[in-house]
Amino acid sequence: MIPLTMPVRRAFPALALPLATALLTVSCATAPPPAALTFTRPVVLLGEVHDNAAQHALRLRAFEAWLAQGARPALLMEQLDRHRQPQIDRLLARQPQPSADEFVAEVVTDRAGWDWRFYTPFIALALRHGLPIVAANVPRDEARSVMRQGLAAQGFDAAVPPDIGSSLARSVLDSHCGMLDEATAGRMALAQVARDQFMARLVEQHAARGVLLLAGNGHVQVDVGVPRWLNPATRARTEAIGLLERDGGMRAGSFDRVVYTATQPREDPCAAMRQGAPIRVPAASAPATR
Repeated sequence: MIPLTMPVRRAFPALALPLATALLTVSCATAPPPAALTFTRPVVLLGEVHDNAAQHALRLRAFEAWLAQGARPALLMEQLDRHRQPQIDRLLARQPQPSADEFVAEVVTDRAGWDWRFYTPFIALALRHGLPIVAANVPRDEARSVMRQGLAAQGFDAAVPPDIGSSLARSVLDSHCGMLDEATAGRMALAQVARDQFMARLVEQHAARGVLLLAGNGHVQVDVGVPRWLNPATRARTEAIGLLERDGGMRAGSFDRVVYTATQPREDPCAAMRQGAPIRVPAASAPATR
């Protein structure tokens, strides 16, 4: 993220390790290997640090195991912007069915910030098992409108509990190396709220069949993220799982359950900013650990 145009944890996708070697990397590290990842409720909000290859490998294995047990959830993906949903639905109805690579090539026109080697295997499983694939992200232009005009102007709930707004604003400040002013951080936090609210709406729509939401850890925090916007009945059927790096700084208490992995090797984006790299307000704000 030099300049700042995306969350810090997305800034260096080229550093990500291949999935095939990720688990070996973690298990050979000095830290203990991560615990097995399993799903115990029909609605799963599954976090990630976006560039952590070991976490993606763990999540994929858990998804495969869940499907093998008979689960058929809707796959909700932060990595897909919601205006792509009509195109996604046409692809899902196509005969013969597209491959996962063809799906991504047609739907994802802007790959900035996402390493699709990590997400294409999830799409392949969804296609193989006939699962709904749901675009769960509020795109950048809509997020900017929220920052300018507020949540209500864009059809979101403006009654944001104070603890959510203040916590997200602090996270935005932290993720941008303390180089944003508080007013800007507050506006960027509103964009984050819009995304959380939209993801929660989709979870509610698909909860009856089951849900797997793939999103950054910040979105699945029980205290400030998607779970705060679910109705009590859906929340009772939901588990929010954080996949955290051992020195990542996020609190285990912000999730129903956590799985720790080693930290993905990456450069320090703050170092370059302190040396005078330009700062632009990102189109999509998010804490660094998302």
